[in-house]
Amino acid sequence: MGGARASDVPGPVPADGGGIAARLVAVRSRVQEACRRSGRSPGDVLLVAVSKTVPADRVRAAAAAGLGDFGENYARELREKAAAVPGVRWHFLGRLQRGTVRYPADLAAVVHSAEPGEAVELLARRAAERGRVVDVLAQVDFTGRRQGSGPDDLEPFVQKLHALAGIRPVGLMTLPPFTADAEDARGYFVRLRELRDRLRDGWPGLTELSMGMSGDYDVAVEEGATMIRVGTALFGERPTAANG
Repeated sequence: MGGARASDVPGPVPADGGGIAARLVAVRSRVQEACRRSGRSPGDVLLVAVSKTVPADRVRAAAAAGLGDFGENYARELREKAAAVPGVRWHFLGRLQRGTVRYPADLAAVVHSAEPGEAVELLARRAAERGRVVDVLAQVDFTGRRQGSGPDDLEPFVQKLHALAGIRPVGLMTLPPFTADAEDARGYFVRLRELRDRLRDGWPGLTELSMGMSGDYDVAVEEGATMIRVGTALFGERPTAANG
């Protein structure tokens, strides 16, 4: 997959007023250290800046600092940001919904949250009608309480994804339960990697692992993450009342 990886050196530091450039340096430093500990190359880790509820001017500042990949959780916000901040790659991270799936189908390069249901089929159909191919990751739910496919149901779902025109299955994503200790998430990351490795016997194109957020992305990198979804560590805390 294309896109700037976490080892890329930031460009000229913008006067962003929010410390985005300095935070980006800190995040990349942690990624590099995690890669050093695990014998990996930082160039194998894609940093996706989660810009949910972040104003467009701050997203532009982050792009000026060297970020090229941004993730949105809400389809309508993706539409607004994509119009306001051209020239970057957009990832869709939230739940696909029938009424708004046209926005990620038209605008997202990558959808991290594919799960069984009609919405992913509509995503594929819409993308195919527009001559697009959207990279998708199957979201895996290890808890039975979140969105996504359970591990036991994953293989038939991945098989179905491969049968749909307009999308290209490229890997797996998971969201562990929130914990104050990043080490508590390690087991979930290990399980996702093991699932991906097993599925690659039948589908070699499943190379990506989207796992790790602001509180645990270094642990995820140690366990093989190829994409990390980082918001707070780059943009700071969001308003608690934000929604969309």
